[in-house]
Amino acid sequence: MLARVHSGTVIGVDAHPVQIEVDITRGMEAFSIVGLPDAAVRESRERVRSAIRNSGFGYPTDRVTVNLAPADIKKEGPSFDLPIAIAILIASGQVSVDNLNQTAIIGELALDGLVRPVAGALPIALGARETGMLRAMVPSDNGPEAAVVNDFEVYGADNLYDAVRMLEEGFLCEPETVTPEALDLDAAQYEVDFADVKGQEHVKRALEVASAGGHNLLMIGPPGSGKTMLARRMPTILPPMTFEEALEVTKLYSVSGLMPKKTALIRTRPFRSPHHTVSTAGLVGGGSIPRPGEISLAHNGVLFLDELPEFGQNTLEVLRQPLEDGIVTIARAQIALTFPANFQMVASMNPCPCGFRGDSARECTCTQTLVAKYLKRISGPLQDRIDIQVEVPRLSAEEVMEKRQGETSAAVQARVVAAREVQHARFAGTRFHNNAAMNSKAIRQFCPLSDDVTALLRAAIDQFQLSARAHDRIVKVARTIADLEAAENIAVHHIAEAVQYRSLDRKFWG
Repeated sequence: MLARVHSGTVIGVDAHPVQIEVDITRGMEAFSIVGLPDAAVRESRERVRSAIRNSGFGYPTDRVTVNLAPADIKKEGPSFDLPIAIAILIASGQVSVDNLNQTAIIGELALDGLVRPVAGALPIALGARETGMLRAMVPSDNGPEAAVVNDFEVYGADNLYDAVRMLEEGFLCEPETVTPEALDLDAAQYEVDFADVKGQEHVKRALEVASAGGHNLLMIGPPGSGKTMLARRMPTILPPMTFEEALEVTKLYSVSGLMPKKTALIRTRPFRSPHHTVSTAGLVGGGSIPRPGEISLAHNGVLFLDELPEFGQNTLEVLRQPLEDGIVTIARAQIALTFPANFQMVASMNPCPCGFRGDSARECTCTQTLVAKYLKRISGPLQDRIDIQVEVPRLSAEEVMEKRQGETSAAVQARVVAAREVQHARFAGTRFHNNAAMNSKAIRQFCPLSDDVTALLRAAIDQFQLSARAHDRIVKVARTIADLEAAENIAVHHIAEAVQYRSLDRKFWG
């Protein structure tokens, strides 16, 4: 007897429908899976056999053939266990179901029949809705994330027996629902706050400007000056995510298997901080079938690169294209996939190998040759893609002992949100969403400069020997500073502050 069950697989961040066909014929007991399965799919044979028997059903003693169609798409992971088991029970006549054409089923089976969570439940649910299906059966732990999909029913299964009962009853139980609180993006809670940071007011200002315009930022200072502490608080002052942004982030975390159990939506801005030993594939993504890397997991959030010169030079250079385009394309012999990578890069580094060059408390032990070699690890093209560079000095004893709290993240975020709203109105009808995304043509259109502002900018370019890309980034940062003041035009003091954020080019690399 032949049975068909609908499921899905994820390639990149998008789902592709998969039809599971099971045929049981007379012959010696055997179980074969065809349709480009990987090792995890082939091993489902043992999991399915034990789960069926331990759930009170009989496993057929004939020849079982499982086909995963279409056969030209590689199938990965254990998410086909549950649909294969259900198809076997239907083909063997133990389960009678009228119509499964409108239902997608995914789930991993334990040997006792329990249904375990799988990666990619959200994109598979989205893909099933797009192909015209009405509902999906998923593991209970994946229920909330799949239930985010509108106009689509999601049913959570705890074990194989419950899944079969739901199918036979025609889904009489209530589908999974998501509470309004779980989708309230304005109520997202962070564990850290800007008020915890003592001193470093000029660095906080730089972070505010970077957040308001979507600019990349580099902090240079000795160990213990608070660079990491400041960077970890940057997501708290970024604008709350829109539902579309949250859905994009949740899809990426779902595909990567990083979704917390029973979580419907990732509501806080991502903050990813890979170690400097991370490989190129770990940073940008990779694998025989490419998976998202750290830069994609930081999509719509912050990628923090601590000790920037310690990263491999090739690893840093692959950041250049994603920083410009907001996407990363990974090509393999059989497939090329594009992942979103619209992140803000925040980096930190010491001024020298020992970390104490220019420090007021400790003397630097590095030679000029060592310092030059250390700083040269940051290439000129990568420096040009960092809009804001700021020095983070060691705190004084008075600042460390200060009991008064600083400004809260909520207060800073309010100014950032106001500046972003100005930008949204300015860029309405264009493909740009913030000042950092502007190209040269947009800069000329949206950032007119008066004669005195142009004269100051020309003097700064001559003095600091800045590149054309650095010129554009100074203007974009100045536009953001003006937006924070709700100023219609860029003034001299806006350009002056923006130029200060490029002055480290000459101090450290000039």
